[in-house]
Amino acid sequence: MVNARLHPRTIEAVKERADIVDVVGEHVVLKKKGREFVGICPFHDDSKPSMTVSPAKQFYYCFSCGAGGNSIKFLMEFQRQSFSDVVLDLARRYQLPIETVDGPQQERLRQQLSRRDKLQRALALAAGWFRSQLLAPTGAEALKYLSDARGLSPATQESFQLGYAPDEWDGLLKHLQQVEGLAPELLEAAGLVVPRKGGNGFYDRFRHRVMVPIHDRQGRVIGFGGRSLDGSEPKYLNSPETEVFEKGKHLFGLDKASNAIRKDDRAVVVEGYFDVIALHAAGITNAVASLGTALSSQQITQLCRVSDSKRIVLNFDADGAGVRAANRAIGEVEQLAMQGQLELRVLHLPSGKDPDEYLKQNGAGDYRALLDQAPLWLDWQIEQVLEARDLSRADQFQQAVTALVGLLGKLPQSAVRTHYLQRVAERLSGGQGRLALQLEDDLRQQVKGQRWHGRSSRHEQPGESGQRERCEADLLRLYLHCPRHRATIRQELRTRELEDFAIPHHRHLWAAITDLEETNLGEGRLEAISRCDDDGEGLDVMDLPRLLTDQLLLESSALVSRLTPLLEPGELQLVALAEPLEQLRGIAALLERQKSLKRCRHLLEAWGGQRLQTLEACIAVLIDQDASSDESNVDMELRIQALFDDLNRDALRYQELYYTERKHIGHLDQQRCASYTVAVDSPAAETSGDAVPPAA
Repeated sequence: MVNARLHPRTIEAVKERADIVDVVGEHVVLKKKGREFVGICPFHDDSKPSMTVSPAKQFYYCFSCGAGGNSIKFLMEFQRQSFSDVVLDLARRYQLPIETVDGPQQERLRQQLSRRDKLQRALALAAGWFRSQLLAPTGAEALKYLSDARGLSPATQESFQLGYAPDEWDGLLKHLQQVEGLAPELLEAAGLVVPRKGGNGFYDRFRHRVMVPIHDRQGRVIGFGGRSLDGSEPKYLNSPETEVFEKGKHLFGLDKASNAIRKDDRAVVVEGYFDVIALHAAGITNAVASLGTALSSQQITQLCRVSDSKRIVLNFDADGAGVRAANRAIGEVEQLAMQGQLELRVLHLPSGKDPDEYLKQNGAGDYRALLDQAPLWLDWQIEQVLEARDLSRADQFQQAVTALVGLLGKLPQSAVRTHYLQRVAERLSGGQGRLALQLEDDLRQQVKGQRWHGRSSRHEQPGESGQRERCEADLLRLYLHCPRHRATIRQELRTRELEDFAIPHHRHLWAAITDLEETNLGEGRLEAISRCDDDGEGLDVMDLPRLLTDQLLLESSALVSRLTPLLEPGELQLVALAEPLEQLRGIAALLERQKSLKRCRHLLEAWGGQRLQTLEACIAVLIDQDASSDESNVDMELRIQALFDDLNRDALRYQELYYTERKHIGHLDQQRCASYTVAVDSPAAETSGDAVPPAA
């Protein structure tokens, strides 16, 4: 952005227009508390809401770290931008006039800001032309599809501005170029036309498709979704990301659903355009869709802004892709959900139907009833674990227990965890009361000492975070640039339980890679490859760096700077890829070792917190129980040992788990020494696992 000398009138206009709740609420989930709002402070490692936002004072303040100020100060700190850049961004957002002290500089700024206006005008004109084509004789087939196959009334079609792209190569191009006088280069920037391969002209991106305009919250057209009418692929073709359209920042239908979400105090998120349209036509107007991507944290924040109780219901398809999308969305917000910052539920309709199909067969009343009964996200995940397994088989029972321990381990030590431990134990026991009590105790012990417990920063030593980031980056670089070994890398990650990347932008990149590969290979194959049930043929032919550059890096400049070293490695990084399998084993062993060290610290903490019963105390208990016992010394020794083991069961278990983990770390060190050495362990990492254990 040009470094402009802004006129004081512009600064004052921005201060008056930029509401503190709107600005902070775009980046932090805020919950109403009396006349103010509270949320998790983004300026320090916050675990509970310590930031207060006051609409009356137009001021925010964190009682933990002391951060505070107005809307402009918040964005300067949060986005690391200058005062001028923040004011200009806010002025553009609220469509305020920009005045500068310097005349020529003001003209350059106006040119930059007017480009977005030109793109939005081109998109609005395109939407109008598509609409006119639907109502013309050429759109008869599309109109019949919308009216008969979809059952949409003319009023609903008009409300959503549904249209038709004729089966012509340049119908839209000619209209916008000859009638409206728009340059083809501008239409390309708006995502409406595509350059010909030879560089000789352009052609329409959308042809013989029902057109669904996508609007931003202000109701401006920012893109399109096109539904094929002749079975050609892809079934749905979406606008590419442009200067005005970023998929991860917008929700289809939010411009029409905001008021209904606020009134109902609940948002319903579905997968498809026509699911939203069908729900709105049925009177369920608090529905939005996630534009074909996994629900992002930015989209969730937008929904939370228009719902006081922060209530969200995910109604994705019941197929494998829908389940994975629901789990990814849960992963974005589960920490907020566990802290009570929002209420997240998941609805899967009977017989695997999508909302459009269900409404045609059952009606809006039945759908609303199912919405009201939708289970909480954790209840839904528990059911997903149990419903696919035969608990009468020992192997599947153990798989279910392992998965459930992983879920319950995310919960904080509270009455909520106890509630879920009891429920899960009852389900696993099949209604047998005595077995349920025993299972509950076993589950509680496993949750306390589970492998992944202790991921929090309090079990992390200085230097480990940076080491983990470097190792994850090396793994991703291997995957991107050593395509022959992608199947092996996925199998190694699954075997070592390293598929959940800890660094947010690494997790974002891995999700994008997985989406691309699932689309290319077909549903279910990646899971089979990870389980070694598939040889991974086809993984190596995808040019992931190019595809990701085209589809992912337009999301934000910050993401570009972080991911470019992975997508475009330098010479030294390419040299390091010469022995990929050796490097893979070294990196994976190092990451697993780091997690084992954290678990050792957790086990030491748990072990040290146990109050041990001495042998003398055990003898005293036995004497009190049977003062007249005439058993032999051998019998008494056995009884003392049995009582000692029973009274100190938890401490002995933590002791056993600790030494087992230390043995595992030694095994990992052997792996690292036997393979390629990829990083030098930090002193903290080397010494932290060797703490002196408490005496047992």
